[in-house]
Amino acid sequence: MPVGVLQLEILLPEAASLKDRRQVVQSLKAQLRHRFNVSVAEMDETHDLWQRATIGIAAIGPDGNYLLGLLQQAGAAAETILAGQRVTWSAAELIA
Repeated sequence: MPVGVLQLEILLPEAASLKDRRQVVQSLKAQLRHRFNVSVAEMDETHDLWQRATIGIAAIGPDGNYLLGLLQQAGAAAETILAGQRVTWSAAELIA
């Protein structure tokens, strides 16, 4: 059964503090979990930077094509949710 993983690197130009950053990241995580029933976590690579965040999204399913489509939809939704912010990098992969 394959596992799909998507990483998003986000630029938060309007975050003036870690509190602002945390608010945006927590909201994004909650909305993606609710809408797509995926696991979402903040990656610790950029944890102390105010204006950057790295988000990991994972899902498991019976079909790799379905998972890639789901992750693509989640990535597009993240860009919509993050109005005013930018997704600067994303990468999706399947792990068999």
